[in-house]
Amino acid sequence: MRVLVQRSGNSKVLVSEEMVGSISDGLVIFVAFTEGDDKEKIEYLAKKIVNLRIFPDENNIMNKSILEYGGKILSISQFTLYANCDKGNRPSYMAAMKNDKAIKLYEMFNEELRKYVEVETGIFGADMNVMITNIGPTTIFLDK
Repeated sequence: MRVLVQRSGNSKVLVSEEMVGSISDGLVIFVAFTEGDDKEKIEYLAKKIVNLRIFPDENNIMNKSILEYGGKILSISQFTLYANCDKGNRPSYMAAMKNDKAIKLYEMFNEELRKYVEVETGIFGADMNVMITNIGPTTIFLDK
């Protein structure tokens, strides 16, 4: 399981020019799954994300989590996080979990996050336009 986390201001996701998810402050996360991913990994990474201390405290030092700072999460499925470019210029996505299994884990992952914070999402498998205001910029890559 791979997750790319970005501290965000106004961010939104559009599908067919219709807004399906948006946040004004919080985290934008991109998530991908591979064979062997399970509930244990989902719980671990969800807890890790909501406890990441990447929001400013009173001294403007990144020392608060989203739980302390406030805000929402915009969660986007992105199988391309498992791109392998070792053989030529066309990425292979063979390591990414197939859609029928991955959608179940994506939904489970978002439900796990919702135990802690409000979550907006894109649409799994859709062609999405994601507009992100990356604050900092702060981008963290998590892998489990």
